[in-house]
Amino acid sequence: MTRALENLFLKSLEEHQHKLLRICSVYAKNKEDTEDLFQEVLIQIWKSMPTFEGKASVGTWMYRVTLNVCLRFKTKHSKKLKRFIQLEGSQMAGFKAEEVLPDNSGKLNRLRSCIKQLNEADKAVISLYLESLPYREISAITGLAENTIAVKIKRIKKKLLNCINEGL
Repeated sequence: MTRALENLFLKSLEEHQHKLLRICSVYAKNKEDTEDLFQEVLIQIWKSMPTFEGKASVGTWMYRVTLNVCLRFKTKHSKKLKRFIQLEGSQMAGFKAEEVLPDNSGKLNRLRSCIKQLNEADKAVISLYLESLPYREISAITGLAENTIAVKIKRIKKKLLNCINEGL
C-alpha cells in the first residue's frame, strides 16, 4: 500500500471511527461483538483501500464497507445461533443496549433497543441517518434512490416512535 493510501486511511479513520463504531453497535449483540465487528470493519477497509476509486467520498465508501461487513456478520451470526440450543435463564441472554454505548437516558436506551428490532435494510438506513448523513450519501451507500430513502426514513421514524411509546 502506498504512503498516500495509508495517510488517507488514517485521516479518514480518525474522522469517521466513532460513527463506524456506532453503526457496528446496531448490528452487534454486546460490547465484545461490537469491538470484534469494528475490528473486522477496520481490517476490511484497510485491505480494500487499494481498490478505492474515489467515485464517492472516502467517508461514503467506508460506510458502505462497514454496512457490508455488518450484514455479513449478522448473517453468519444468525446461522451460528441456529446450530446451538438456547437455554432459558442463560446470563448471556440478558443483553442491555447500555452495555454497548453507556448513557443515562432511558429513552435513548429504548431507542437503541427498538432500532435493533428493525429489519436489516431499515437498520442500515436509520443508522446512517442518525449519523447525520444527507439523503444523497445514504443513497450512494445503500444503493437506494434518494426518494426511497426519504420515504423509508419517515416510515422508520413512525415505527420507532410506536416502539418507544409501547415501552413506556
